Amino acid sequence: MRILSLLHRWIGAIGGLLLAVLGLTGTLLVWRNQLTFVAHAGDPVRADPGSLALAVGAVTDAPSQIDRITFAGDGLGVHQAIFADGSGAYISQAGVTVDRWSSSWQRPELWVFDLHHRLLVGETITGVAGLTGLFFLITGVILWWRMRSRFRLRLWPATMKPGAIVHHHRDMGVVTAPLLLVSLVTGILMIFPALGGPLLAETRPVAPKVHSFRDTPSAHDLKPLFKAAAAMFPGAEFRRLQMPRKTGAPIILRLRQSFEWTPNGRTFVYADPVKLTIVAYDDPAARGKAASIREKLYPVHAAKTGGIAWKVAMTVSGIVLTLLGSLAVYGFWRTKWNMGQRRRRKRKVA
Repeated sequence: MRILSLLHRWIGAIGGLLLAVLGLTGTLLVWRNQLTFVAHAGDPVRADPGSLALAVGAVTDAPSQIDRITFAGDGLGVHQAIFADGSGAYISQAGVTVDRWSSSWQRPELWVFDLHHRLLVGETITGVAGLTGLFFLITGVILWWRMRSRFRLRLWPATMKPGAIVHHHRDMGVVTAPLLLVSLVTGILMIFPALGGPLLAETRPVAPKVHSFRDTPSAHDLKPLFKAAAAMFPGAEFRRLQMPRKTGAPIILRLRQSFEWTPNGRTFVYADPVKLTIVAYDDPAARGKAASIREKLYPVHAAKTGGIAWKVAMTVSGIVLTLLGSLAVYGFWRTKWNMGQRRRRKRKVA
C-alpha cells in the first residue's frame, strides 16, 4: 500500500497539471456553442438544399480553397468553413460571411478544442494523460478506503496547507468518481479504441476512389447533390461537406439520422467532385453493435446527449478534475518545499 501511495503522489505531482488542463478545457467545450460569440449564432436552423448551397457558394471565391464546411445546427446558427491553408470563416445562413480568421488562435473555441483534443501536440499524449487519470482514480479510491472514517466533503480545502488539500483531494475524488470514470473511459476509448476489444472492433468506412481531380463546385452545382442525398436519407440533417483533399478522392457529405447521437452524424454520402453524382454511401443503420457503441462515446463524453442535466454533470466532472489535478500538484510541491525549508533551518542551527 505504501508503494501504491508513493506512485499515486509522485505521478500526480508530475501529470496533475495535464489533467487540470484537460478538465478546464473540457468544461469550456461542454458549453462551446454558447461561448461562440459571433453574429447570427442564435439564428434558427434552415437546412434546405438551396440554403446550404448558398452557404457553400459564399466561400468558393475565397483566396484559399475550401477544405470543409460544418453546417449550422447542434445549437449554433452559423456555418463554419475551414480552408486548406488553415484559415476559416463563419457564414450566416443567408450566405453572408460574419467573421474570418487566418489562424485558429484567433478563435478561442477552436484553440481550446485543439488544446483539449491534442494538448497542442497530438492525440496520443492526450490518451496517455487520460490513462494516467484513470490510474489516479482507481488507486485513489483504494487509498481512500483506509481513511474512510475521516470523510468530510468540502467544495474547497479547509486551508491551503498540504494536509487539508490532501483530505479535500481524497474525499472530493471518491464522491465524483463515477462521473470522472465516465469522462476518462469515454475519452480514452475514442483515442485508443483497441482497448475496447471486441466491443469496439468495427470496420471503419473507407472513402471510394473516383477518377477525377480535386475541384470546388459552385453553389448552383451543389444543389442537386444535396437533393439527391436528402432523397436517399429522408429526414436526415446535413452536417458537413468535406471537399477532396487529393486527386482521386470524392466529395464527402456527412449527415445525421434521427437515431444517431453524434452531433455531426456517422452517415456518409460520397460523390464524384466533377459529375456530382453519388458513387457510394455508408449507412450506420446497417452496421453492427460495435459501431453503434463507438458512435456514442463522443456524445456522452462531450455532453452532446442527455440534455441540460448531463451538461451539468460533465461540467462538474471537468471542474473537479481541474481542482484535483492543480491542487495535487500545488500540495505535493508545497510539502517538498516546506521539508526543504526545515532541513535548511536545522543545518543553520547545527
